Amino acid sequence: MRKQFIIPVSGQRGLTFLLATAGTALFWICGLPLPFLFGPMTFCLVGALVHLPLKGFGQVTVAARTILGVAVGASITPEVVAQLPRMALSVALIPVFIALIALVGVPFFRRIWGFDAPTAYYAAMPGGLQDMVIFGAEAGANPRILSLVHGTRVLIIVTLAPFILSHFYGVPLSNPIGAPVTDLPVHELLIMVAAAWIGWKGGERIGLFGASILGPLTVTAALSLSGIVHVRPPAEAILAAQFLIGCGIGVQFLGVTWKELTRVVAAGIAYVVVLAMLAAFFSGLVTALGLGTPVASFLAFAPGGQAEMTVLAIVTGADLGFVITHHLTRIVIVIVGAPVLAAIIARGQRD
Repeated sequence: MRKQFIIPVSGQRGLTFLLATAGTALFWICGLPLPFLFGPMTFCLVGALVHLPLKGFGQVTVAARTILGVAVGASITPEVVAQLPRMALSVALIPVFIALIALVGVPFFRRIWGFDAPTAYYAAMPGGLQDMVIFGAEAGANPRILSLVHGTRVLIIVTLAPFILSHFYGVPLSNPIGAPVTDLPVHELLIMVAAAWIGWKGGERIGLFGASILGPLTVTAALSLSGIVHVRPPAEAILAAQFLIGCGIGVQFLGVTWKELTRVVAAGIAYVVVLAMLAAFFSGLVTALGLGTPVASFLAFAPGGQAEMTVLAIVTGADLGFVITHHLTRIVIVIVGAPVLAAIIARGQRD
């Protein structure tokens, strides 16, 4: 009997890092957009699909999300807060947006793709991947299906959104993401590191959903509004966050079988088309009513991940406060409402 060679986790992560670095370098040399995001994402995705022994970076990737939380928090200034009443009407459309997604998405997965009721519901909801998998598993849904459907959604949205922004909106993806670390005051860098750590771990301690982003966002926003923090994290930190997030999206597809590709991933791809039509309608409505600029409205209703949409808002120079306010509202509604509505659906099925 042949002894199977098992690569240690450190070796798997080393291979992932080398593959992601090669992807970044190739995208950079070829002048492709967002090389630190798309290079790792593309190469790790291909590596996962051909069954290379890759491994995500675990808590390091989670820690990278704190950088984006700090970046958003630092962008919340008194001027941004003064604009919140202006966003009220467009934010009020988010519950309608979510309701339509549920009305269309649940039957889509239930009747067309044959998912059971809990899996269909949690697959339809455009919440955070980890949140939907956890809540779905508790409700009796299939966590593997949820992981692949939401992973597919994020992958496609993150891939297509920059193309749409540059080719249809005419927006260059070259807005400065931050100053070099050498140009920033050392004391503010230390304050931002402390805000990231305290916000992340403090958020986890009190059970805050999305603690790695929302915790640092909240702490840094308070520091920004009080005049203690005046700058965003350095460019190097935001590039590192892009790199790790790109790796995380790619390795999400590790172990995908042909059966899953032709059923679950195919369902996820088809559903993105449905979501895109709904998002296009609402972003167009917000733009037509003069409630937001075209680019900010597009990003505000794009059903991608919060971290990924934050990156795109930064590189396009969109109104970061507008985009994040809408995404936070969507996430709160989905996470708070998902368990309640799923229980109602399950009770209706029993009856």
